[in-house]
Amino acid sequence: MKAPLFLALCFATVSSFAQGDWNRIGTEGIVSKDSIKKKGYTILFINKDSGFSTVTRQRMIDTYFKVYPKEAKRFNKKTMKMVTFIIDPGYKGVAAAGGGIIRVNPKWMTDHPEDLDVVTHESMHIVQSYPGGAGPGWLTEGIADYVRYVFGVNNEAGKWSLPKFDTTHHYTKAYRITARFLVWTEKNYNKKLVNKLDNAMRTKTYKPEIWKELTGKTLDELWGEYAKNPVI
Repeated sequence: MKAPLFLALCFATVSSFAQGDWNRIGTEGIVSKDSIKKKGYTILFINKDSGFSTVTRQRMIDTYFKVYPKEAKRFNKKTMKMVTFIIDPGYKGVAAAGGGIIRVNPKWMTDHPEDLDVVTHESMHIVQSYPGGAGPGWLTEGIADYVRYVFGVNNEAGKWSLPKFDTTHHYTKAYRITARFLVWTEKNYNKKLVNKLDNAMRTKTYKPEIWKELTGKTLDELWGEYAKNPVI
């Protein structure tokens, strides 16, 4: 079996978690295991932390059912219909997705209970399901944070927002920086830009020239214009 494509949130890392263990749910340490289905989508929610808040658990489940169908409808109707969430004390990043599984560090959610749109970002990685070598990682993460910006249910309370433009920024910085650039480019050039980029990544047809094909400008030309007037 091929190793899943790992997609991490913010400063989450998978280096502390062996790839061979990623798909192994295991029975050890399971506190609760629930399968909930709504309108054709299912979440398998596995908790391995006895101290994890039942309120946060329910809010994460509610967030999944609010955002995942929207992500699927807009970007990939053939995405997986069941996603497994594992609240895993053994995972030391924030959260990461791969192979239909999202692992979340319970300490992060305990310390940041309003950061529910961790679910939005990581669920989008499941929807993306880009094959290896599909394109630049900065774009993968930028699209996921763009989706968090568009579909997020609790960003303000979670103290998450797109950053103000700074001269140290560059589109390759990924995450929120790239997401803001995508918002600007859609607004000014092509309202379907992110959909087109997402599809190109999934079908492994992405190439740098796609930016000019979709906007009439090269990526660097777009960034130059954005830097001069980054208002969104």
